[in-house]
Amino acid sequence: MYAVIKTGGKQYRVKEGDVLEIEKLGAEKGQKVNFDQVFLIEDEGRVLVGTPVVENAVVRAEVVENFKGDKVLIFKKKRRKQYRRTKGHRQELTKVRIEKIHPDAKLILAEELKVEAPPVRPAAPKAAAPAKKAPKPAVKKAAAPKETAKPKAAPKKKTEPKPTAKPKKKVKE
Repeated sequence: MYAVIKTGGKQYRVKEGDVLEIEKLGAEKGQKVNFDQVFLIEDEGRVLVGTPVVENAVVRAEVVENFKGDKVLIFKKKRRKQYRRTKGHRQELTKVRIEKIHPDAKLILAEELKVEAPPVRPAAPKAAAPAKKAPKPAVKKAAAPKETAKPKAAPKKKTEPKPTAKPKKKVKE
């Protein structure tokens, strides 16, 4: 029996007893996890294919360890520009052991699939919202009389034109 599951944006072909290195899960060592995105299950020649996932199918696994993968070097360079950058990255991974493939989880006892849920925090008490003011009653105001003629703009100030040529000075003889 094998199944195709999706986790961490990748698909894996798994069977009972397999040990996988997958993207980090938020689970501690020894904790049980369920993968509910099961795309395909094959059991003794009988194949269940999901559209896109098989309904009620679950793959159960146990976390073996959380660790970091090998370092991957990232090197950037632009020729003739004196530009070089080197970086490293170590992906956080989780190693899991596949325990059981359940084609129909409805048939499984609830205790068998029970997974420790993160502790639920009690909801914080909500602050009392300020009381809304009652809407003011609409009061009709007396309409201002409309002016029929538009007011004229103030007349522009008249300025004397500047002389274009300077007057000649009289020369004493």
